[in-house]
Amino acid sequence: MANVTFILFPKFQMLAYVLATETLRVANKCAGREVFRWQTRSATNLPVQASNGALIAPDTVDWQGGPDADLILLCAGYDPLDHLTARVRAFASRAKRSHSVIGGVDTGTVILAELGLLDGAKAVLHYEAEAAFRERWPDIEITDQIYCLDERRLTAAGGTATGDAVLAWIARDVDRELASHTANGIVHGEARRSETPQRNPNTADPVLLMMHQLMVENVSEPVSIKDICGRLGVSEKQLRGRCLATYSQTPSAYYQARRLEVGYHFITNSQISITEIAQTSGFESLPSFSRAIRVRYGSSPRQLRKRTSKT
Repeated sequence: MANVTFILFPKFQMLAYVLATETLRVANKCAGREVFRWQTRSATNLPVQASNGALIAPDTVDWQGGPDADLILLCAGYDPLDHLTARVRAFASRAKRSHSVIGGVDTGTVILAELGLLDGAKAVLHYEAEAAFRERWPDIEITDQIYCLDERRLTAAGGTATGDAVLAWIARDVDRELASHTANGIVHGEARRSETPQRNPNTADPVLLMMHQLMVENVSEPVSIKDICGRLGVSEKQLRGRCLATYSQTPSAYYQARRLEVGYHFITNSQISITEIAQTSGFESLPSFSRAIRVRYGSSPRQLRKRTSKT
């Protein structure tokens, strides 16, 4: 029998948690026996509130001893490090020395990085948190995929990708045929491959895909469009034409939109000063950043932060 432990952090994604547990339940049904058993813990040892407001009570508050789990999934959402308790740190440290596959869902990947559990491993996390993650842990390889199963680490972007990630773990470590039957049982059809991108890029143009990647990797210190063209092996005129035809934006406008997405994420998901966020988003001054945010999102950075802090 395979044991799975879920560790829930406040504001975790309910959709991801439900998909993961339902995948295990349907797998047991398809097998006609209890192949999987799972247990839920709370980082706070109290009922934990999901992003949709629902409360999930932990199955146990006992964190003693070695983790008796084949898979451990840390499920987190906004401000994931705010509730990284000593009990979770100790549990993860023991898990690292065990046979367990340790995973992170959504910003659970951030917690894995903070605990030093992603050294030498590839990982994914929700695209909204990617730029901030790269700033803090530049040596960890983040890939634009829906999930990544790398040796004893499993990371998923969250949402529906969580079901694909659990199916991949079942196929690799438990029973490939059972994983296939389970995918049919949850009316999922064929499980998506790990390298499936998180967002529909609206293009198959390899030049634009590489342009996008270069831009998201260079947010805080933007590179010039001329430099990007040099790396892509195209002229500025060619890149401008392709970008306008696909996105109805110039490369510069597309680049600024990506940088503003990073700024918006920091404004609504952190307590970092607005001035520091402006610098992290690649803006030379706070006024120019504030103007750009207001144009794109209809409110100033402080108004956006005040509004989201009430939700």
